Amino acid sequence: MNFEAFVTCAVTGSGATTDKSPHVPVTPEQIADSAIEAARAGAAIAHIHVRDPETGKGSRDTALYREVVDRVRASDVDVVINLTAGMGGDMVFGPGERPLPLDPAGTDMVGPLERLKHVEELLPEICTLDCGTMNFAESDYVMTNTPGALRTMAMRVKELGVRPELEVFDTGHLVFVNELARDGYLDDPMMIQLCMGIPYGAPDDPQTLMAMVNRLPAGATWSAFSIGRMQIPFVAMAVLAGGNVRVGLEDNLWLEKGVQATNGTLVERAVTILQSMNVRVLGPAEVRERLKLVKR
Repeated sequence: MNFEAFVTCAVTGSGATTDKSPHVPVTPEQIADSAIEAARAGAAIAHIHVRDPETGKGSRDTALYREVVDRVRASDVDVVINLTAGMGGDMVFGPGERPLPLDPAGTDMVGPLERLKHVEELLPEICTLDCGTMNFAESDYVMTNTPGALRTMAMRVKELGVRPELEVFDTGHLVFVNELARDGYLDDPMMIQLCMGIPYGAPDDPQTLMAMVNRLPAGATWSAFSIGRMQIPFVAMAVLAGGNVRVGLEDNLWLEKGVQATNGTLVERAVTILQSMNVRVLGPAEVRERLKLVKR
């Protein structure tokens, strides 16, 4: 069991959730305010996507990221900034027997370095790398992360002095993580996020979680989360298995049955669970020290 754990709050994500809860932040001001709210509630890390303020859909616009990051850095609250680098690998095939051309409405494919433009400009302490291609049970949509693109991204992130958070959705992704480490693309300490319960990735039952944990590289710092109603139980499951915690509106909109959550209330619930298990919740300064992060 991990008796000293940190909490990450995944503030908004890029999924179609804005019409399901009024608390999902959309504008840069809302996203920054929600990250600050989460930090005040006890989150050491804010994992940040941005959305088009007009449509609410996920965006790669560096200007939007810049406004969020500037607002968070200018606030009186300290939090480790973790920017997604998962956008720009979306493919939507045509239906049935006509997979090509790709559907332009949902496809957003750019080169690996283009996917890191906001990271290169804003230099967060952490950015994510999704360590494999995934189906998400969304008909003809594929989240594309080829080994070649990921190696290019990993090397550039290393050159920038940003810590990659390696997003792992299944056991095969851990095979690739170990290859990246073997080939010199990753510096210690490695930071890994086990993403459980996402269709069609690793299920969120305890046996599968432990199968993933048992394949982690030696000495890695890791967190685990699940989506939907299993997000809250995974707070306890993650630390019992030796890891850290992630909650937030990217993955779950509900605090309990009939009660819609905010990022702040989800973090508060996680902190309450951890403290009731005699876990000391780490602050951002301690997380920076443990993960050797560079605060800009």
